[in-house]
Amino acid sequence: MKFSFKQFLVPNFAKRLAFMLPAVILMGVFVSILVEIGWGTDPASFMNLNIASTLGWGLGNTEVLVYGLMLIFTFIFGAQMIGFGTLANMILIGYVVDLCRWIWKNIGFASFIAQSSMPVRIVIFALTLLFFVFVASIYINAQMGVAPYDAMPQIISGWIPKIPFFIIRIAFDLTAVLIGVIAGKFNPQGIQGSAIGSIIMSLLLGPVISLVGKPLKKILDVPRTEQPLEEPQNC
Repeated sequence: MKFSFKQFLVPNFAKRLAFMLPAVILMGVFVSILVEIGWGTDPASFMNLNIASTLGWGLGNTEVLVYGLMLIFTFIFGAQMIGFGTLANMILIGYVVDLCRWIWKNIGFASFIAQSSMPVRIVIFALTLLFFVFVASIYINAQMGVAPYDAMPQIISGWIPKIPFFIIRIAFDLTAVLIGVIAGKFNPQGIQGSAIGSIIMSLLLGPVISLVGKPLKKILDVPRTEQPLEEPQNC
């Protein structure tokens, strides 16, 4: 399919946009807390965080660069997947994470997490993950475009239909984690976050987001004629 600006104007546009934009912003907020805890994020954030740290960049600038390259790939081979949600994911989340981490540092929340006991950190982690899954479900089920990171494995899956999508997705996520580990090896500060935690989280988020998303589709009035998007594993 060729790209058309008309694909940005989805049915129930205003209502879905009103849900999607706050959800994207909140995804950035919750990712920033997961980064502070250090037990893992999604593979895409893990990769970008380590690239950013190695280059000495902010996460926002890094995600715009990395996802911008992925967006070019998507525009060429899967233009029909692009929408307002694609751009919001690419541009907003990284900068929201940067802003929130600056706030957490200055109000002492980052120090509080670092110095907290294990039970307290577990509670913060569990609540943050729960809220992240909920807002991610809102973003996904608004169906206003696929994040550049999530579009690539869908496109690759279309090229090799004999291989199940979940295998391609896992391989793609593992590649992102590997890139993050390699980038971290060049960083004097070492690898940022947990590679193992990021892999485990990527395997769990998809099914949970899908489950939470079923009742949200009715709230968002997503037409049944629309094809459901594959469940993203990133912010």
